[in-house]
Amino acid sequence: MRSEHLRRANLGLVLRRVHEAPRTRSQLSDETGLTRSAIGSLVGRLGEAGLVIERSAGDPSGPGRPSPQVAGHPDRVVIAGELAADSVAAAAVALGGTVRAIRRLEGSQRDRRPADVVRTFARSVAALLDELPSGVTVVGVGVAVAGLVERPNGLVVVAPNLGWHHVALGTQLERRLAGFARLAGTLAAGPVAVANEADLGMLAECARGAGRGRRHVLFVSGEVGVGGGLLVDGVPVRGASGFAGELGHLPVDPTGRRCRCGARGCWETEVGEAALLARARQPLEVGRPGVAALAEAARAGDPVALGAWKETGRWLGLGLGGLVNVLNPETVVLGGFYADAFDLLEPTLTAELAARTLAASRAAVRVMPAALGPDAALIGAAELAFEATFADPLGSGVP
Repeated sequence: MRSEHLRRANLGLVLRRVHEAPRTRSQLSDETGLTRSAIGSLVGRLGEAGLVIERSAGDPSGPGRPSPQVAGHPDRVVIAGELAADSVAAAAVALGGTVRAIRRLEGSQRDRRPADVVRTFARSVAALLDELPSGVTVVGVGVAVAGLVERPNGLVVVAPNLGWHHVALGTQLERRLAGFARLAGTLAAGPVAVANEADLGMLAECARGAGRGRRHVLFVSGEVGVGGGLLVDGVPVRGASGFAGELGHLPVDPTGRRCRCGARGCWETEVGEAALLARARQPLEVGRPGVAALAEAARAGDPVALGAWKETGRWLGLGLGGLVNVLNPETVVLGGFYADAFDLLEPTLTAELAARTLAASRAAVRVMPAALGPDAALIGAAELAFEATFADPLGSGVP
């Protein structure tokens, strides 16, 4: 029994390594401490299960014979989803992180019934499954949502910008997706994994983006709402109830505007999409395209647009100053529209940080834009969905 548990753990260890990036057997042995013969046996078993492939690497015309690399099999995928206030997205992501297909429906989801949003997502999943070749196997489903989530059961406790309270999202997703034949084995092997979109954005950026290789990371993402995630010594901080990282509801102005969460003066009311658009005298309905247009106007020299970005950058720096002093991260990664308009936000953000942070903490931190763009939460949802396969490579929906 113990040997079987150890073998399962080693299979997962090897699979996780090659999911991060292709590696030779020699590299796997060096990194894991396992013998070459053990690596050979594990790679062989993963290959038989259709989870990895070996392919040549290097220049075959160069000196010496290049060692083949072990890589995640591109025909083993997860379905990843994102339910945000301004869009619904679904993607098929393969082992190794390659996005095989993606569909994103832009449009406000505010105050829509959860069942209707789930139905919209399911239609996107159906279209994705139709696009995938018959040889592709789905081994998991993960969904990011803009709200506080109890991870074990997929319960959304509250999602202020969606208008949801105590929604059994995991259960609703499983019921809706159960009708798809290609997901039957997957859902039988494990439930839909649901988590907060900012937590998953951080997971993605730390696995494959701007935070890769860093151990102390603060991730802040600006969309309709403002979310965040925190990595401390390589471990995600989730808090006692799993709700850590709700940075948008950090109180910054006791006399400020009322937030959709019910409180007054939340950071989100100063640095969220609505605040930016209001400063530029733009209607909230213009949404994400309006934010992009506002960035272009600012780069073209429009004074109203420049002023809106400048003031948003000031408030962004004010909040980050307190967080840097408390958390002492080595890297702050800005996602969402903060990444898209980093050049416009950086001057006032940097000035505010310099004025409000301890010199030692400020010297240790680097602020940078996210690398994965609007798909960060989707990629993070895929990483979450693969966790069941890493935990039990031969038992998570694998034929």
